Amino acid sequence: MTKKRRILVVAACPYPAPQGSQAFIRESIKQYKSSGHHVELCAYGYGLGENPKDITIHRGGNIPFAKRTAAGPSWAKPLQDWRLLAKLKRVLRENDFDVIDAHNYEGLMIALASGFRPIVYHAHNAMADELPYYRGFSRFGKGIGEALDERLPHLADIVIAPHDHLKTYLIDKGCAKDQIKAITPSINPKPFIHKKEYGDEPVVLYAGNLDGYQNVALLESTMRSVQEKKPGTRCVVATNAVKKLTYAEVVPIADMAALVEVLKLDAIFLCPRISWSGYPIKLLNAMAAGLPVVACKSSGYPVRHNQTGFVVDDEAVDQFRDRTLELLEDVALRKKFGTAGKRRSTDLYSERAMMEKIIERV
Repeated sequence: MTKKRRILVVAACPYPAPQGSQAFIRESIKQYKSSGHHVELCAYGYGLGENPKDITIHRGGNIPFAKRTAAGPSWAKPLQDWRLLAKLKRVLRENDFDVIDAHNYEGLMIALASGFRPIVYHAHNAMADELPYYRGFSRFGKGIGEALDERLPHLADIVIAPHDHLKTYLIDKGCAKDQIKAITPSINPKPFIHKKEYGDEPVVLYAGNLDGYQNVALLESTMRSVQEKKPGTRCVVATNAVKKLTYAEVVPIADMAALVEVLKLDAIFLCPRISWSGYPIKLLNAMAAGLPVVACKSSGYPVRHNQTGFVVDDEAVDQFRDRTLELLEDVALRKKFGTAGKRRSTDLYSERAMMEKIIERV
């Protein structure tokens, strides 16, 4: 019988927020709690939407005017991380925990700085892959990222990667083979499942942030090409970013309820991302909602080509356009892929129970 642990999740980000990392953190917490573990969370001093009522959140102090939810570096982030570290140390002094579960690089660095052990590190990405996408890091980001990848992940007691590609990379960068496990992320599909109506006027949909690593330039190029071939095609971009787009309607997403609502659309879901090291949770949401998807090869991990959607070559605008048009014009194919996607998301969610084996080791 598994010993029940007291787990402190460290997330150096706003929480809650309708974004992939926060969704992954939320589902990890739910998995731990469903197995009988006691879980609390340390996060930034703010979030979007209502605070979850089923978990204790310890918040780092707020920084005036710092309410950014987008990923990546910012002027306020070092201050927010410093305030979060101070809060973490205080929580650890006043409470007994068995393990820290740290998410993302900043979460790992804060956990390490606290001096607490053991630490389970959830690697959401490789810095060498993601850092070059951020402003100011395009030239030197890969080198800085590789240095971080070599120096930080192996300092955790256990590392969890979302797929074998990142696992192999981190082993090459210094993680021991018996230190790291690849466990596929998942989300609870139930909130997204509904009776999907597949009609004759589907839209093209993207949901998520508009940061550089999402490769929204490919989305724009694809949509302009689709709308040239099929005039009047409606494109919807669901995001919490404040931005106007000439090729799409922008639907504000302030919380998970808003995301669930927009995924009820009869739509083809596009994922133009080519950053290889992360795992787009947005694809799991879309498949659970019964949406057929078109994704690039480097990020289409949960997609089964020609079963739950189409996987195309990176940056291949023609392939992206042609597969999107095919789905726009074929109701039966959309329904076939959407139905298979629901099953796939449910299967992945049940496989997430492997997390219990990780906790047994610490």
